[in-house]
Amino acid sequence: EVHHLCTLIGFGADGICPYLLFESIAHLDSDNLLVRSHADLTQVFESFSDAVQRGIFKVMAKMGISTLHSYKSAQIFEAVGLAECVVSMCFNGASSRIGGADFEILARESRARHLLAYPGTNSLPSSVGQFASNLGFYHWRPGGEPHMNDPVTVAKLQAASRTNSREAYRLFVEAADRSSRYCTLRGQLDFRFVKQPISLDLVEPVTEIVKRFSTGAMSLGSISAEAHTALAIAMNKIGARSNTGEGGELPERFLNKEVRSSIKQVASARFGVTSAYLAHADMLQIKMAQGAKPGEGGELPGYKVTEDIARMRHSVPGVGLISPPPHHDIYSIEDLSQLIYDLKSANPLALVSVKLVSEVGVGVIAAGVAKVSTILL
Repeated sequence: EVHHLCTLIGFGADGICPYLLFESIAHLDSDNLLVRSHADLTQVFESFSDAVQRGIFKVMAKMGISTLHSYKSAQIFEAVGLAECVVSMCFNGASSRIGGADFEILARESRARHLLAYPGTNSLPSSVGQFASNLGFYHWRPGGEPHMNDPVTVAKLQAASRTNSREAYRLFVEAADRSSRYCTLRGQLDFRFVKQPISLDLVEPVTEIVKRFSTGAMSLGSISAEAHTALAIAMNKIGARSNTGEGGELPERFLNKEVRSSIKQVASARFGVTSAYLAHADMLQIKMAQGAKPGEGGELPGYKVTEDIARMRHSVPGVGLISPPPHHDIYSIEDLSQLIYDLKSANPLALVSVKLVSEVGVGVIAAGVAKVSTILL
């Protein structure tokens, strides 16, 4: 994968020779399993190398890095799921906060993969057909890697949606919680209940608590108009807040209290940001980084840019839209303060928040942001 190569370069590799991958390409070609337009197999290898290089360049560009020299040994990674003994020996200097697999676990997993490919001492992978097995790393497969959106969870959600049944929805929630426990860090957390319940008179009412609830900042182009509108309707009904994401909002939703998003996001590309957009917000959120891809910019492929999305983002249908990693008008705390001042001038009644990535060292950045009089972080 391109990510594997980027990781190797990021940790200091001077060169990479994926010999096993080239051998696999040659093996597939000899078995007539490779569809290729080149007459020479060497050209196939060169095409693969070119594709990988373009992938590495794209990752570097999203990180705002223009030269390979700057990316090499930069170690802009955080280790997730590796024990401290592994990180300190193999990835010295990398950040790791939660621990995880040690050398014993890694060895056991390696032996299991080897046994899958070579079940007998005299067997070859090609003779037993193990290359055909799919462990479900990219898409769900029976008995393979767990995924959040597995067929069981999706089927239960569809059943609950079609029947409007509380029991069907309860079954969906159980399946979703189970998937979350397998696939996310937050799924490993449980509530700690006190032995003596607190009187309801001593806590905030539900109407006040839900004001702190908000949806994720997903743009209309990323999740569809139907899903985006449904989230806004749900949040408005319970008194919480929905977020437009960085793609803006259709003007016809501004004055409709049922479908408007109360949080309007201002991202690096300023897609959809107009005076009217800012004026119809309860909260203005400055997005300093992608939540799903920390440090990278955003990208909406051209095939997703419909006429409505193009109108909303003031662009052209069918043209891919890229948000750069940094705000090109923010290079200091003073620049951020100026943007906040401009937003408050456009809408004096709106709260202003700044979205940061919760990575190692973010505390120092958050302290600096707090000094420029933002309301929320």
